[in-house]
Amino acid sequence: MPGRSRHHLDLGEAIRARRRDLGISQEALADRIGIDRTYLSGIERGERNPSYTNLLRIASALRVPFSELQAAAEARSAQKRA
Repeated sequence: MPGRSRHHLDLGEAIRARRRDLGISQEALADRIGIDRTYLSGIERGERNPSYTNLLRIASALRVPFSELQAAAEARSAQKRA
């Protein structure tokens, strides 16, 4: 399944990076949020379009405001354009 957009991919990469920085597995994060691990994997690969509620839940489980994940995604996007 092709990715949705570069924005989805950048956000997924930001989520993955934060998760890895905290040393949390996909399975553990998915359990904390109450979603399936394969769905989280799809988000991290930019293949899923998560709801705002799920994005807030992910950010909370990663102990950051969603705005921080969004800023990290925007920074990744800017780096790719440069």
